[in-house]
Amino acid sequence: MKNKQIRWQLPFLILLIVGTVLILRRHSNAPYQNNQGRIFGTIYNVTYQYDKDLQKEIETELKKVDAALSPFNDTSIITRINRNEEVIPDSLFLRVFDLAKVISKETNSAFDITVAPLVNAWGFGFKAGTGVDSLTIDSLRQYIGFEKVWKENGLIVKSNGNVMLDCSSIAKGYGSDVVAALFDRKGIRNYMIEIGGEIVMKGQNQKKGLWKIGVNKPIDDSLSLNQELQTILSISNRGMATSGNYRNFYYKDGKKYAHTIDPRTGYPVQHSILSATVIAKDCATADAYATAFMVMGLDSAKLLCARHPELDAYFIYTDENGEMATCFTDGMKSYLKDEK
Repeated sequence: MKNKQIRWQLPFLILLIVGTVLILRRHSNAPYQNNQGRIFGTIYNVTYQYDKDLQKEIETELKKVDAALSPFNDTSIITRINRNEEVIPDSLFLRVFDLAKVISKETNSAFDITVAPLVNAWGFGFKAGTGVDSLTIDSLRQYIGFEKVWKENGLIVKSNGNVMLDCSSIAKGYGSDVVAALFDRKGIRNYMIEIGGEIVMKGQNQKKGLWKIGVNKPIDDSLSLNQELQTILSISNRGMATSGNYRNFYYKDGKKYAHTIDPRTGYPVQHSILSATVIAKDCATADAYATAFMVMGLDSAKLLCARHPELDAYFIYTDENGEMATCFTDGMKSYLKDEK
């Protein structure tokens, strides 16, 4: 009886094995697709190995993120919360809210999505700045801090109607993660997703090697014309993000004002760090910590990395002689080819 069962099961096992091999071969022989477009006020660039063009599905996923987190979308969840409307946040918004809260705590509030009123006042946000002086900053700081916003009965509750949220420092990274999740559901094993410099990589590139990602040299370049590279990283199966003050800035009365605002002081940061590149398990986490490190400064950022070995970071900074210099975590060495 047992032998008969084995004889009946054997053909099905063979079919299962053959089918699995054919599916794997189909994926490995599929062409690499490339899609480009605009989302979140920036450009996305996606490369993936699959036998179909998935741009429509990619943009559907990105529009879900935009509908949850874009302060420039008049009907988005975050916009309606900022207008003090009663709106039930979706799962995308809540995941980002929860992650932002964790990272805010880990960074001693250097990362804080309630920074919106300050970012707007300095002219870098989703509302036009109205001019900045110390009195303005002092009056706005009372609305800053994650303790002023929380979840309650399925809603986002604010302690004051003037509290506003801005997820710009995490949304692009999360958008890359959402597209990566789409690819994972489809069984795609090789891809690179980049949204405004925030990147998720998995598997291999077209040349069957690790993905090669350049880190720009932080030269003041508000038009994004400079493409000179500081270094190149060889990386896969990780999320990566870079934050810097060399593209989003303005000069007023001969002084440079950069877009990274310290939520704790209310003022643009004045640190030696020129850019921070972070590699993490997902891109949203990398995106948030890259911003936090720009706020914290080099010494505090290095201490945090020591407490979080799951994070790797590459810092470009100005040394005591005014020269451009670099330093990086030990774990970053595995991604670097040209530096020691």
